[in-house]
Amino acid sequence: MLDIAEVAEKSGLAPSALRFYEKKGLLSSSGRNGLRRTYDPEVLSRLTMITCARRAGFTIAEISRFLVAMPGDAATRAKMADKARLLDEDIARLRRMRDSLDHAATCTHEPLVECPDFKRALAP
Repeated sequence: MLDIAEVAEKSGLAPSALRFYEKKGLLSSSGRNGLRRTYDPEVLSRLTMITCARRAGFTIAEISRFLVAMPGDAATRAKMADKARLLDEDIARLRRMRDSLDHAATCTHEPLVECPDFKRALAP
């Protein structure tokens, strides 16, 4: 068992975030050690998934639905597919931005943002 301070340290999340996720039903503690919540060690992998989903732009409500989704849940699966398509668009946009910034880091065009190669790297 891990207490809330250990989970916070290992996950990089504040204890208040853990309590919030628990309140929203994303996590459940396995009990208490004195006044401190305790968690099974598997909570760390669940937190990794939650953190990844949050950084990808998922709402708490979306994550909550995904965590309980079953193969027969067509509506949630459709939302997952829609979100995957949006993430693909974000990834493409971020790659274009990265490529343009890589170019700008060595470009001598004045001003940098008017460089045709910079602009081309940003274009979809």
